Amino acid sequence: MHKETIAEEFRKIQDEICKDLEELDGHGLFAENIWERPGGGGGRTRVLTSRHIEKGGVNFSAVEGDMPERIYKALGIGPNRFFATGVSIVLHGENPHVPIIHMNIRYFETDKGPWWFGGGIDMTPHYIDLNDARQFHEILKTICDKHNPDYYEEFKSWADDYFYLKHRKETRGIGGIFFDRMDETRGDKSKHFGFVCDVGRNFVRSYSGVFKKYYQKQYTQKEKEWQLHRRGRYAEFNLVWDKGTRFGLDTDGNTESILMSLPPEARWTYNYQAGVEEKKTLSLLRKNIDWINYTEEG
Repeated sequence: MHKETIAEEFRKIQDEICKDLEELDGHGLFAENIWERPGGGGGRTRVLTSRHIEKGGVNFSAVEGDMPERIYKALGIGPNRFFATGVSIVLHGENPHVPIIHMNIRYFETDKGPWWFGGGIDMTPHYIDLNDARQFHEILKTICDKHNPDYYEEFKSWADDYFYLKHRKETRGIGGIFFDRMDETRGDKSKHFGFVCDVGRNFVRSYSGVFKKYYQKQYTQKEKEWQLHRRGRYAEFNLVWDKGTRFGLDTDGNTESILMSLPPEARWTYNYQAGVEEKKTLSLLRKNIDWINYTEEG
């Protein structure tokens, strides 16, 4: 399977998702910025700022060039060239009851042999609802089970570990799935490709239910303030811990596209005084929760 074939399918997935999200929001249209990377390749950044999706980005990129020394040494290979393509999405709803959601699918290869797929999807509610969390994880488990019955448990655990703010000792949200280094040691390239495309094409389905449930829900000023406070935590993860952010900056990617994931507004409140519902959410920001079977009693 050639890299151009993979990139072209990722472009189609970007197109499909943007169309579906415009219909879901019902008001705005994506603005597109086509950019080129000086070292080779480029991408299409699409951003939606609208009534219900306050800020949403759906990015496609396909970049190539000489591999930075730090990266090829980490891979245990000598000077090399690389090719990387992917679709990356982050949506910030206007309503504080609409969760933040992120999805990424990607492919990476080098001239000297190593290649792999990676990606993931995770949800970050400002207010955690157990039914919403269960339904989200059930969708992800269905996708995983279609390809391998072991994927969901493995990739859910990986997401718990990856989407974790070590300096806050809390998960970013209710997690999801995360996977990386899906190479020839784990199966055929076409099978990995089919899996990541399924993750991408099920993105809107995994988000639309919870969006429709909450986007018109009445909210208080206190709830809006909590949303801004939690957005600050989201920004902290992306700037401090996210490996994709670091890779994009290290390889001279488009900075505006890389930082597209940051919320339109955020707040860092010293010694924030959380209420009952906010404390409930904080108590659930921990690893290894079986969201499909979890109850109020734990």
